[in-house]
Amino acid sequence: MTAHPILVVEDEFLIALDIVAALEQAGVAVAGPASTVSEALATIERGPLRGALLDAHLAGEPAGRIADALAARRIPFAFVSGYGRESLPPEHRQARLVRKPFTDQDLLAAIAGF
Repeated sequence: MTAHPILVVEDEFLIALDIVAALEQAGVAVAGPASTVSEALATIERGPLRGALLDAHLAGEPAGRIADALAARRIPFAFVSGYGRESLPPEHRQARLVRKPFTDQDLLAAIAGF
């Protein structure tokens, strides 16, 4: 694995902690967690990133702008959501999707190809 971190974007504090803990326990560097669209975009700007795990909705705001910024920089990402693909931004519905509730193995499998 490279030293570049995985960005975690999640507005639910306990879920964010679970994701960060799972990644760090596996030896993965983590950026964040970011809990808002603006925090996530600022972290992407600072880069470099290996990839990202992002909640599809942050406090009611869709994560489409985050996904757009990642895609524009060719940074791989997966959504982490309790909803199906229909809740994802239309232009990113083919992105990887980790369904909540998830296991540590689900998260690690999602970032394996990053």
